This record gives sequence, structure tokens and C-alpha cells, in this order.
Amino acid sequence: MSKIVSRRGLISGLAAAAGASGLALAARLASRYGLIPPDSGGIYGIGETLTYASQRLLMSHHSLAREFDRRHISKVCPVNGPPPEDEIYQRHLAGGFAEWRLRVDGLVARPSTFSLAALKRFPPRTQITLQVCEEGWSFIAEWTGVPLSYVLNLVGVRPQAKYVVFFPFDSFWDSLDMEEAWHPQTLLAYGMNGQDLAAGHGAPVRLKVPRQLGYKNVKYLASITVTDTLKHIGKGLGSSAPEVGYAWYAGI
Repeated sequence: MSKIVSRRGLISGLAAAAGASGLALAARLASRYGLIPPDSGGIYGIGETLTYASQRLLMSHHSLAREFDRRHISKVCPVNGPPPEDEIYQRHLAGGFAEWRLRVDGLVARPSTFSLAALKRFPPRTQITLQVCEEGWSFIAEWTGVPLSYVLNLVGVRPQAKYVVFFPFDSFWDSLDMEEAWHPQTLLAYGMNGQDLAAGHGAPVRLKVPRQLGYKNVKYLASITVTDTLKHIGKGLGSSAPEVGYAWYAGI
């Protein structure tokens, strides 16, 4: 009950502070609860903080994105951009990803590497969810993969961990907080609509985060790092997205 009361109190406090133009006060209140996003320092920083803190409290870990029936699967699933021209990626693509390995390291007890075949041997999850692009288009597809939480349990995430960072073969890296990383709908997806993931959709493995906008669903995964801070990665904003004008947290 105390947790519920504290959540309600924080939401009310954020609303009251923002409504009274006390945005700095609202930011301090969010900080007290550890709800400051990594891109909070820019011109839109207070707004990003209010968005992240409010959505995190209103959409707690048990909130699920809608899942659809197969009859809702879109006839057209747009591809946003070509596969990476990176030489290593192209070599993996030509070899059917037989030699591809996903490394998971950082604040974990057992740093590990996983082949595509190994990931496919883990207990799978299939979900039919909506992917919403920040550019205004969307589609519904069936995604199959291993829950990220399963892999995190295998490697043994350390208690001080706060973020999981996803590095692809292109430049569009991103990260999730631990709440989103542990969420049951967050997948390392290797299949789409009953087939292996196509190159245009992120083969061999992509991140699927149905509770956030499309750009959080990192394609062409190369490695994953668990960390307690994002300040030393890129420009310290938690993602490549804020570096070009998007928000780190993209909850929908």
C-alpha cells in the first residue's frame, strides 16, 4: 500500500508543480525517486524528465502493450533504411549468420556470447504487436524471439545495474532502463511473421520493445552491455537518438 501511495503522491506532486510552473521543483521531485532520464540536461530536459517520470509511474512493470490476432497482421511491413554497409555485418549476412555471435557483458556475473542457433534453443515468445514509427507510419507484425529477461538471468545481472545498452552494426545504438529490460514483452527477436528475420528488418537479431516507439527497437544487434551509468557512452545521452533531436525515452 505504501508503494501505491508514494506513486500517487509523486504523480500528484509532479502535476501540481508543473501546473504551477514549478518545473524545477517537479524535476527535483522526480530525482528523489530516481526518475531522471539520461537526456535531462538539454533545453527540453525538464519536459523529458516529466514525461519519463509520469509514464514510468502510470505504466508500471505489469502494463502490457496490446497484442493482436493474426488476422490483424499488416499486409505491408515497411523497411526503414538499408542494412549496414559495415564489412563485418556484410560478411555475416553472406554467411547466413553462422559465425555471428552476440556478446553480453558489463555488470554481469557471467559475461557470455550466444550464437543465433543458441538463442533459438532458448524458450521462445511470440507476440503480435504494433510498431509505431516516429515518422508517422506503423504496422502490426508477429515477432518471435527470446525474452531479454531470460538472457539477463542467464548472465546474472548485478544489483547495481541501471541500464542495458544495445550496440548494432550501424550507428543507431540505444539503451533501456532495467524496468523495460525485464519487461516480459521485451524480446531479442530473430523471427517475423513465421520466417527468419529479413535483413531489412534487422537480421539476425533485433530488439523489440512494443511499449516504445520504433527507433528504440534496435536492429542488427552486435553486442549488449549492462551498466550503472550512460555518461561514458556516446555523448552521455543514453542513445544516438537524442543526438539528432529525439527523446531517449519513447514510451507510447
